[in-house]
Amino acid sequence: MSGLRILAIPGSLRRASFNRGLLVAAQETLSGRAEVELFSLADIPLYNDDVRLEGYPEPVAQLRGAIERADALLVGATEYNFGPSGVLKNAIDWASRPPGPPLAGKPYGLVGASTGGFGTVRAQLVLRQILYMHALGYPASLHISGAAKLFDEEGRLTDEETRRSLSDFLDGFLAFLARVGAGK
Repeated sequence: MSGLRILAIPGSLRRASFNRGLLVAAQETLSGRAEVELFSLADIPLYNDDVRLEGYPEPVAQLRGAIERADALLVGATEYNFGPSGVLKNAIDWASRPPGPPLAGKPYGLVGASTGGFGTVRAQLVLRQILYMHALGYPASLHISGAAKLFDEEGRLTDEETRRSLSDFLDGFLAFLARVGAGK
């Protein structure tokens, strides 16, 4: 699976986001086993079907192209107010529209880190409901709680136990991707 391409999408725009840091750690962990590209949602405009009907804005076309080229998605499920971030939901709205929605049948995995005690469990549940009609979800998920103690001020994962949990999750995710034929 060394040719496997995974698009990692953090659900936060914050530079030192724990979820971005978790995806960077995933990128490091998967080095040599998969190519992991981080994609920022910072330039994605709010979804507007009138705009879509006139043609996808360039940042949206870039997102859709990146999803199309990827064999799978790895989503850093930021949680705000018991659900996914608006920016992540907005990106899913853009990526699920015709023609040829790039999310159609795309395998994905969810990871998440939060300062609270539930580690983005609720956001991941909502994301599974949103993505259910479009993509193929890896049934396991990774929920990291108490993130403020596990990441440094730059958002880098510093906790070795959490890094091992991430590595175990990613091993399972790669096995899932092999079962569904991603990257072939």
